Amino acid sequence: MSISEQLFARAQQLIPGGVNSPVRAFRSVGGAPFFTQSANGARLTTADGRELIDFVCTWGPAIHGHNHPRIRAAIASALERGTSFGTPNPDEVEMAELIVDFFPSIEKVRMCNSGTEATMSAIRLARGFTRRDKIIKFAGCYHGHSDSLLVSAGSGALTHGNPDSAGVPAAFARETIVLPYNDTAAIDAAFAANPGAIACVIVEPYIGNVGFIKPDAGYLAHLRQATTAHGALLIFDEVMTGFRLARGGVQELEKITPDLTTLGKIIGGGLPVGAFGGRAEIMDHLAPLGPVYQAGTLSGNPLAMAAGIASLRLLDELNPYLKLDRLGRQVVAAAQAAARKKGMPLQTPQVGSMFSLFFTPTPVRDMPTALASDAKLFGRFFQACLDGGVFLPPSAYETWFLSTAHEGEDIARACEVVSSAIESL
Repeated sequence: MSISEQLFARAQQLIPGGVNSPVRAFRSVGGAPFFTQSANGARLTTADGRELIDFVCTWGPAIHGHNHPRIRAAIASALERGTSFGTPNPDEVEMAELIVDFFPSIEKVRMCNSGTEATMSAIRLARGFTRRDKIIKFAGCYHGHSDSLLVSAGSGALTHGNPDSAGVPAAFARETIVLPYNDTAAIDAAFAANPGAIACVIVEPYIGNVGFIKPDAGYLAHLRQATTAHGALLIFDEVMTGFRLARGGVQELEKITPDLTTLGKIIGGGLPVGAFGGRAEIMDHLAPLGPVYQAGTLSGNPLAMAAGIASLRLLDELNPYLKLDRLGRQVVAAAQAAARKKGMPLQTPQVGSMFSLFFTPTPVRDMPTALASDAKLFGRFFQACLDGGVFLPPSAYETWFLSTAHEGEDIARACEVVSSAIESL
């Protein structure tokens, strides 16, 4: 029995499913998960000493690769000063200044500890600001595991066949209107059916949690127009896409200004973090200025702030977005060439360092077309890639990520493995 298998056996006795986040269990792709001993650059080293080229990148935060020396040094320096203070600290102010500089739509920002906290708090703020209860979300968009948002969710809930979680009261779910993504008529109908009742629309502007899906031309602009017309707030969940696809996220690429934005992942440099921000008049409804309560003992944690500041400053220095897009196109092109050789239908939506592979002849533009892809075939593909030394998200419905450390030998090898895996199916 390998060391990873031994660890998993022990974990299953103590941790539900043996993992602390469901998709890590490998249930949708088969086999037992490996345990990671260390990570550097674009590679993971398993507990059994095996090196793997990593396309998960900690599910998004590792845009500079793993264990980057600048980020590691920033954490070490912060650690010398203490791990947590329970008071404001200077790095919180610098982080806020950087976020506001990167995202022009954000005038004020509040730090928290996870993407789930960020979206949960943004929803509460939207309800408090508008004095309305109902919200609109989209099927397949995952915004964390708070009760109001875990309805027709993507990510691990979808992977494990539970898009609606047990434990969510029906009364909560009734306040959440779930619509199909990329359907403008559905938006108009929902506002017409609920006049003056919808507090906000929350959306992953580019979906990353049912695989990677792009909006149709004009769709995000329609959301902006509809919310403005009906007095609702527009929330862009850019926990995944923020800082990753462009300096100012999808809203920079699409030239759309949301009222609120949720952030996470990259702004923690690999440590737990979340943030939400937007127009000052909305953000000033938060306590201690306003009636909407939100708090967190470790919010603005000095270690996470130091790591995140180093991560954002590196992005400013490197401006890596054209390079990351080139690398993404390279991997996708290799997969498409292998699929054509095999005579196998394959969809490969990609923007910058985010992309997915869907084994389906139908272009993927919403949750139903994503679910029409062949998940069993993906499981075989995943195992073939893993055998070849390439680690992908262990689900047919997740996004692949690239980092600035993916280049040269690692990309060339990954393209070979991906191509060979497709040809072996």
